[in-house]
Amino acid sequence: MTSLILTIIGPDRPGLVEHLSNTIAEHDGNWLESALSRLGGKFAGILVISVPDEKASDLTDALQTLQKSGLKIIAETADEQERPSTLQPFTLELIGHDKPGIVREISQALAKRHINVENLTTELISGSMSAELLFKAEAQLLAPDNIDFDDLQSAIEAIASDLMVDITLN
Repeated sequence: MTSLILTIIGPDRPGLVEHLSNTIAEHDGNWLESALSRLGGKFAGILVISVPDEKASDLTDALQTLQKSGLKIIAETADEQERPSTLQPFTLELIGHDKPGIVREISQALAKRHINVENLTTELISGSMSAELLFKAEAQLLAPDNIDFDDLQSAIEAIASDLMVDITLN
């Protein structure tokens, strides 16, 4: 079996997921994992599928024909690598007034400490006591086993103070 990672984007309209799933099923593909959303008026997502090796090329060609309907699809063969078992999972939750640079500041602190972002979800929400927009983020992270969590906590607290946001590490 071949595992493919698909990234998709196109104008949002009913029937896109059905059209995509029919194309995959017609080539004996199996829909494994996905994250699909309406973002900025577009339908966007990423998904992992498996397909018999001998049908992978035909499926990739068939997916490209969906561009006629405005759906752009990039298909990449998955590179399955075992994660080192020494990595420590943890989460980061953030909420605060929206402003440019929040993701940059946090991601720089994480990258400096060789922390991998496994999943990141962000959204703008309305504040409960005001009409101001709040930026909310949740990240699932993997840290090397030699991570100094006290150093990370100090760096995150400094960022939280500078950006005036609340950040929690779990």
